[in-house]
Amino acid sequence: MKLSQFKFDLPESLIAYTPAEARDEARLLVLDKKTGAIEHKIFKDVLGYFNDKDVMILNNTKVFPARMYGNKEKTGATIEVFLLRELNKELRLWDVLVDPARKIRVGNKLYFGDNDLLVAEVVDNTTSRGRTIRFLFDGTDEEFRRNIEILGETPLPKYIKRKVTPEDKERYQTIFAKNEGAVAAPTAGLHFSRELMKRLELKGVNFAEITLHVGLGTFRPVEVEDLTKHKMDSEQFIIEQKDADIVNRAIEEKQRVCAVGTTTMRAIESSVSAHKTLNPASDWTSKFIFPPYDFSIANCMITNFHTPESTLLMMIAAFGGYEHVMNAYEVAVKEKYRFYSYGDAMLII
Repeated sequence: MKLSQFKFDLPESLIAYTPAEARDEARLLVLDKKTGAIEHKIFKDVLGYFNDKDVMILNNTKVFPARMYGNKEKTGATIEVFLLRELNKELRLWDVLVDPARKIRVGNKLYFGDNDLLVAEVVDNTTSRGRTIRFLFDGTDEEFRRNIEILGETPLPKYIKRKVTPEDKERYQTIFAKNEGAVAAPTAGLHFSRELMKRLELKGVNFAEITLHVGLGTFRPVEVEDLTKHKMDSEQFIIEQKDADIVNRAIEEKQRVCAVGTTTMRAIESSVSAHKTLNPASDWTSKFIFPPYDFSIANCMITNFHTPESTLLMMIAAFGGYEHVMNAYEVAVKEKYRFYSYGDAMLII
């Protein structure tokens, strides 16, 4: 398929800059992938689509406060430093993006916070905006992490051009987040409230968890018309044996197996056995899913509404059927559903 086939008009007014008042009261569009039939619901209505022994697979990655602002030595210029991933814990080496990049060269020092709570030195250039930095900090790892918490802010996507609020720290995180390492939230999971999860449990729905640390590459635009030439950035994922067992039991018993989010779907499709079951794994994936694609694990999916021409929309179209999904997006625009990270949700069954 071609990039241009995933173009659609999205009015600016439908981009969600703030979350819904209650997590489970965002709107929900339900799409039947066999018939293309559409229903309009509220997110907590997902309860009606799941039964005893069905499984929901959740991504339990935890977003850390990845966006920091430092001052360059001598000039004092303010530099945004976006922490992507830790390369070496002992040496405190990090892969980062800097902005404005033209001002930052190897050897420069950056000072963060009052009384220079943290100091970092640029040790390498990786891309035009990418740098490797080393934090010059002699304290314990616990103290270092605490300082990152103090100095960093919730890494809301760049399209949200407003100040980060204390509410964002809680709302741009799923209630089941555990394993720190993501620089963006697995947004389909943001709709789950504790009350809704309890009601699903009481109904007999089982939960399996995977970890995929969402990186910025997930949002990197596709710049080639021929999709086979697009390369995804690698992201780290972990699937434990106990969670693979929960999923495989449901597959064997022909239950509903629901991937909550594109990141979950990417992880499970990156670890499929020869028998079309889920393997435990600790690995990196650069898997790019676009139509046509034969899915092996999940037969149902929850996702948000994504940007035109994004790899996320392409995966959704592969799962729900290109025509059905593009029609559902047309309906969502007409019905004024909210799009992107803080937006409404879609259940594909």
